[in-house]
Amino acid sequence: MKIAVIGAGYVGLVTGVCLAEIGHVVTCVDVDAEKIALLNAGKSPIYEPGLQELIVKNMKEDRLEFTNLYNKSISGAKIVYLAVGTPSNENGSADLTALSEAAISIAKFITEYTVIVIKSTVPVGTNEEIQQIIQRNLVKNIEFDMVSNPEFLREGAAINDTFHGDRIVIGSSNEKAGDLLEEVTKPFNIPVYRTSIRSAELIKYASNAFLATKISFINEISNLCEKLDADIEEVAYGMGMDQRIGQHFLNAGIGYGGSCFPKDTKALMQIAGNANHEFNLLESVIEVNSKQQGKLIDKALKRFGSLHGLKVAVLGLSFKPNTDDMREAASLTVVTSLIQLGANVTAYDPVSIENARKLLPSKVEYSHSIDEAIKGADCVFILTEWKSIIEFPLDQYVLNMNKPVIFDGRNCFNVTEVLKHNIEYHSIGRPTVYLKENSQLQN
Repeated sequence: MKIAVIGAGYVGLVTGVCLAEIGHVVTCVDVDAEKIALLNAGKSPIYEPGLQELIVKNMKEDRLEFTNLYNKSISGAKIVYLAVGTPSNENGSADLTALSEAAISIAKFITEYTVIVIKSTVPVGTNEEIQQIIQRNLVKNIEFDMVSNPEFLREGAAINDTFHGDRIVIGSSNEKAGDLLEEVTKPFNIPVYRTSIRSAELIKYASNAFLATKISFINEISNLCEKLDADIEEVAYGMGMDQRIGQHFLNAGIGYGGSCFPKDTKALMQIAGNANHEFNLLESVIEVNSKQQGKLIDKALKRFGSLHGLKVAVLGLSFKPNTDDMREAASLTVVTSLIQLGANVTAYDPVSIENARKLLPSKVEYSHSIDEAIKGADCVFILTEWKSIIEFPLDQYVLNMNKPVIFDGRNCFNVTEVLKHNIEYHSIGRPTVYLKENSQLQN
């Protein structure tokens, strides 16, 4: 089936490539000419495991192409996916400018009955608004239907999530349109859940807000653990053994980030406000997460008194491992605070250094290895749980640092293992390990 995907950002690109992989003929369109040129050269503009290989494969097999011409992609397409960005406005609401502009282009170029699928995360009622925009701008009297098909992709695991997801949500008011999209996605062999359009729109926000709530809740429990001499990992594991709770998203740390949770929780707050609903729980979730990002700074100031003049190595800059995405990353807050406090910061990340350079203070120096970053450092901040960081030998901290003091915002290391080395180790919600000259485990 001929399919057009408008927007070659994270969601649109992954969606288009995976649809091509299951046999559809897909054209991805984006207004960014530089991005399109890069894609036509077989190179992915984002770091996502497995994505570039699938781009090259499907281009060679003539199922995937990229363009910045709307007419070329939309004309003759049975289904048009809208996957453009919906960033946050200052008040937290979703900015639908790009979506509206794309809708006008669709109206100009559809040539036959078309199903318009909104993949972007949008406020409840957006499908209806986009339908009206398209209707007002149609050049010819052509029938079309709207479908809400929210994405549930985790950055760093998006290809796997597309082929092995928990569910595909299809929200439609027209059975014919819903059936067509179900036929398109059938090769994924994933359970399909059919709903109304408005319910589908809300499922996305509700899902992300719930996961964000679990993260903020366990982080609050971790803060309580530190005051009550309990271990958050033991507490979280014991909680997760209850099948009603589950083990997922009970990892204490310095909060959530990325392109979804911060944006979607704020947008849902705005949606609730527009409906005159006080969402007190979600407001607290956002507040807790904001405070949690400063946790390591507080620990370091308590330990050193002042960070002025200290060499601080920061390991991990992206908001999570296996992505180069810096949106709402904890490093943006932590590194900026370190610089403001007078620290000399050397940072390391396996893939996101170039993106980080554009966002972090100019005083930050960058290293391309962990050894280089921690050499002569007074302390280390771990902000992202990259595999290379988790597997880095603990004895190398002892050998390379002035005095091995680690502030681990992701609880990368087992406390028992740390105790085997002469390291001072501060983590989240767990007892502090002090240097062996103090020879004891304390809080």
